[in-house]
Amino acid sequence: MTTNAALTAAAAKTPDATLREVVEALAPIERLAGSEGEREAAEWIASRFEGLGVQAQVEEERFQEGFATEIATLSAAAAAAGLVALSRRGRFFGALGGAIAGGLIAEDISNGPRLFRRIAGKERSTWNVTASIGPADAERTLVLLAHHDAARTGRIFSQAGQRAFGELAPGIVERLDTSLPVWWPVLAGPVLVALGGASGRRGLAAAGAALSAASAASLGEISRSQVVPGANDNLSAVAALVAIAEELKRRPLEGLRVVLCSCGAEEVLQGGIHGFADRHLADMDRGRTWVLNLDSVGSPELALLEGEGELVMEDFFDRGFRDLIVRVAERDGIPIRRGMRSRASTDTVIPSRMKFPTACLISIDEYKAISNYHWPTDTPENLSYPTVACAADLALAVARELAP
Repeated sequence: MTTNAALTAAAAKTPDATLREVVEALAPIERLAGSEGEREAAEWIASRFEGLGVQAQVEEERFQEGFATEIATLSAAAAAAGLVALSRRGRFFGALGGAIAGGLIAEDISNGPRLFRRIAGKERSTWNVTASIGPADAERTLVLLAHHDAARTGRIFSQAGQRAFGELAPGIVERLDTSLPVWWPVLAGPVLVALGGASGRRGLAAAGAALSAASAASLGEISRSQVVPGANDNLSAVAALVAIAEELKRRPLEGLRVVLCSCGAEEVLQGGIHGFADRHLADMDRGRTWVLNLDSVGSPELALLEGEGELVMEDFFDRGFRDLIVRVAERDGIPIRRGMRSRASTDTVIPSRMKFPTACLISIDEYKAISNYHWPTDTPENLSYPTVACAADLALAVARELAP
């Protein structure tokens, strides 16, 4: 674990005042995806960029509303299918219902076409903030991503269990570099229902029904819970983008365009990033463009996320870019942990699937958890600002490394 002294020494370049100003200004705004608060935050960020002399625009995009209500509905349907599968006559229909619910859940959480949301949900507006520093015809482009919407909380996000396990078995926690598969139990319910119905094993069908009912209850609670302040997730990264813009205006880079984008609706399992990808990324040269996402960089230790996948792990495209980031960090004395992978989703996966060299900076605590993740305590006073500064410093150092 990186010590605070080491972080503070490494993060001497990025001004603490800028980081605190951004986080403290935006944290009181309730920034639920698609809400007026999210739009207000986007306009504040754009205005802050404009105040630096950086041209910025707020871009309205559309996204499919969700995710908690829709997946709770599918889980409830799987639970009902499990009950149907308990009878001899209902086995076929129970198995079919479990299979359909499981397939729709799997493709939704994996950033698929999201068929159920398109049918049962509704489309809403979100707002991205995009700014650019450097000539439009520059030889190379670095895209820096963040997101400014905030998540709802729920009892499932309590980190008490993970902390207790970390205290009980610290050696195991140290060896595990992949986060817990939080979506597997949700998907396991309908899978068990389908298997139970198909095989006639009532115990499997009953277990699947019970697990799906528990998932529906948990996701339903999330859909009704309060919106957290989201200081770490993800105002820490928004603050880093503003600090980076300040530095690039003071010390411009030649031959490199830096595109700064704070997306909306990330907390619905990726919303605004799709609009940014269609509007901007699709026209960029994949051989001369790199994408670095900053997500929750306010925990005590900076880390490089190597890949993510709710069901199937996908390492981000082009390991060479991740190698470059680590080399730059080591050269500049910026502490960073490598090798982390996530079973949750970030905006990083979208440009990676488009085959842009892509990486993601995150941060973790001593239990390898994101501090105060989706919890009401995710407030400005609980941020590790030296880690945020290190993330900004590293992104700037990578930009200078890429500049021809």
